[in-house]
Amino acid sequence: MEKLKLKAKDAVELQRRQLIQLSLSIHDNPELGFEEEKASAWLTGYLEGCGFQVERGIAGLATAFRATYGQGSPRIALLAEYDALPGIGHGCGHNIIGVSAVGAGVASKSIIDQLGGSILVVGTPGEEGLGGKIDMVKAGAFHGIDVAMIIHPDNLNMVTIQALACSTLEVEFFGLPAHAAGQPHKGINALEAMIIAFTSINSLRQHIREEARVHGIITDGGEAPNIVPAHSAATFLIRAPENEYLDELKGRILNCFTGASIASGARLEYRWRGTTYAPMKNNVTLARLFGQNLESLGRQVVPFDPRFGFGSTDMGNVSQLLPSIHPTIAVASPGVSIHTPEFAAATASEAGHKGLMDAAKAMAMTVADILQPGTLDKIRQEFHRS
Repeated sequence: MEKLKLKAKDAVELQRRQLIQLSLSIHDNPELGFEEEKASAWLTGYLEGCGFQVERGIAGLATAFRATYGQGSPRIALLAEYDALPGIGHGCGHNIIGVSAVGAGVASKSIIDQLGGSILVVGTPGEEGLGGKIDMVKAGAFHGIDVAMIIHPDNLNMVTIQALACSTLEVEFFGLPAHAAGQPHKGINALEAMIIAFTSINSLRQHIREEARVHGIITDGGEAPNIVPAHSAATFLIRAPENEYLDELKGRILNCFTGASIASGARLEYRWRGTTYAPMKNNVTLARLFGQNLESLGRQVVPFDPRFGFGSTDMGNVSQLLPSIHPTIAVASPGVSIHTPEFAAATASEAGHKGLMDAAKAMAMTVADILQPGTLDKIRQEFHRS
């Protein structure tokens, strides 16, 4: 097996120039979720040129794709993301995520040729707040896949993460306009209703579980300071470590808005977005194999720490369906966090390129581990036990 792994590492190195160029091209041309036409075309074009059979527009999503090499089982999926953040670009490093999956897929061809099975690179658009993988799960895009891996750039090397379940709440208050100085008594202040709700949520925070998160922004607060605001709007994210607690927390948060409506007289309208991010179900058996391969590349893997906040990811929904891992690889110093311009710069730096190459190597090496006799059985047993 060590010969197979060495061959896989060499296969990644042979792609160095092409992979870095792909990463930089995606980085320099950021596209928002479900609009990743260039990134999807570049990645699928490269895979096709490397002998993969490519299906574009899967699951009803124009920029999603499935690239397959080999036939039969087991079917191992490497997941690619390539959408950017508004205003920040690739501040989450999806240029590295997408290209590392492609590089690992191509490097795994020799392993598949020798051991059998199939390697799939699955392009999953719209991760940032849109939950593209959730739509793909519902459409059956992961049916028949045995194992899934994706690796995310960050400021630490970790093989398991705590990604929280997450729901998005959109709220609006409707009041009555009036002259704020001349006849304020004739108005109903929709902005005050929103402020009351914010204050209520702030008071609630000290009475919810430590791992849970509630945060939001006001998207409309009125038209002019001398007019009683007749409309206000906000978007909130509610996160929890389990789906059950998320449901409980959603009810308590909604009570804050209902109470604000009663107190102010402003009418409340709300909508829960249809996509709920599931918590990440880490397959520890698979994660350990990946961690050993990452360490063999000279990286120090940090033990799992639940205080390390990762947020939420639609990879959680995939992990509820089949054995999955979502490790992180350091491409920036510990003081630089994701979703910042500084992190966006890091993903196009030399450290970012090294993270890309190491991520692709570690995933390809883990493919070799999965295909060893008995390994997949252990991975499946843990998944079903948990």
